[in-house]
Amino acid sequence: MHKHSPESSIKVQISEISIGMFVTGIENNTRINLTNAGRVSSEAGIQSLLKNNIKFVWVDEGLSDSKIDFSTLTTIATEDSQPAKPIAESTQSLRNRRKNNVKGTTAARSLVEEAKGIASKVINKAFDGQAFSVDEFDAWADDLISFTLTDKDAIRLVSALRSKDEYLLEHSVSVSTLLVTFARYLGYSEAELKQFAIGGIIHDIGKVKVDDKVLHKPAKLTAEEFEHMKMHQTYALDLIKNIKGLSVISRDVCLMHHEKLDGNGYPKGLAGDQLPVHGRMSSIVDIFDALTADRVYKKSMSPQEAFKILLGMTPNHLDSNLVYQFINCLGVYPVASLVELSNGRAAIVWESNQKHSKKPIVKSFYSIKHKHFTEIEFKDLAKSDLTIVRAISPSEFDFDINDFIH
Repeated sequence: MHKHSPESSIKVQISEISIGMFVTGIENNTRINLTNAGRVSSEAGIQSLLKNNIKFVWVDEGLSDSKIDFSTLTTIATEDSQPAKPIAESTQSLRNRRKNNVKGTTAARSLVEEAKGIASKVINKAFDGQAFSVDEFDAWADDLISFTLTDKDAIRLVSALRSKDEYLLEHSVSVSTLLVTFARYLGYSEAELKQFAIGGIIHDIGKVKVDDKVLHKPAKLTAEEFEHMKMHQTYALDLIKNIKGLSVISRDVCLMHHEKLDGNGYPKGLAGDQLPVHGRMSSIVDIFDALTADRVYKKSMSPQEAFKILLGMTPNHLDSNLVYQFINCLGVYPVASLVELSNGRAAIVWESNQKHSKKPIVKSFYSIKHKHFTEIEFKDLAKSDLTIVRAISPSEFDFDINDFIH
């Protein structure tokens, strides 16, 4: 997990700064200021630094745009003028947890990338009408289940990293992760958890047959387009016939996530007892993930806003008891969600607290009042006077939150 760190930055002349670089520190002669950490997003930002007579900047290659060629830069050797180190953690246990978190998220990132590869492979095979077996998912599903037992916060953090351009793949991975987390919380067996994982990965398989212009339309669909979009569930009925060894749970997750308890869902209009628990779970998870993800045509909302919408869809569309269970499973402030602290800082919920759900470990990085980046600090709210004031939607900021989930 790459986090913003002055020690891992290189010092370069201001004349060599370019859009896409992640600046962790600036220097005006001998004065060093670390409150402006962040990615340079425009020429105006560069001009602002020049106007303020900034001579040098520290740039973190790992957090900068991958297209930038750092080999051409002239780096400045430094001895005594290194940027100040971030404030030390308040406790040794928090430091140890952060080290473990780095290892966890690195492994989780590999698992999520593997899942995206599997999902892409499945989509391509489905599009070509090729048969494939659930055995292709086995090793990955086992690893995911292991993660939700040993390091569920790491896997949630990494699956929260989203790109509008890869929505279909990332939505499938995130739904799979959420379903396994939710199913484990409800007490399902490991064999069943694997079936939930596979169901999540294939749940939108029918969209490979939807017209690309409709699937990727950057605006609200017309009534006719929406009817075409709904056909993805009908297409899925035929496509999953090519998946050997598919269980009932995996099949139902795929085919029932758009059904509603009152019978007004699709593709079959199932109602009440016709919808098994796992089918009801898939509806909740699919809606929650769609609401909290950035799309081409809409901004993401906070988990708390999504929870309110889920509750508003009970009892006609969603199962009331399961929605409350889902909220309890994720916690009041889910991992990877954004919050405002009582000191006016924006922070990412980094690690959950099972005993005190309102006092997680957070990673603060931005002053909401002064509208600038701050030194990154990890705070265990269970051991701090700071409290969470409110939940924040990523859409409130004009920078990419993903840069700080590293």
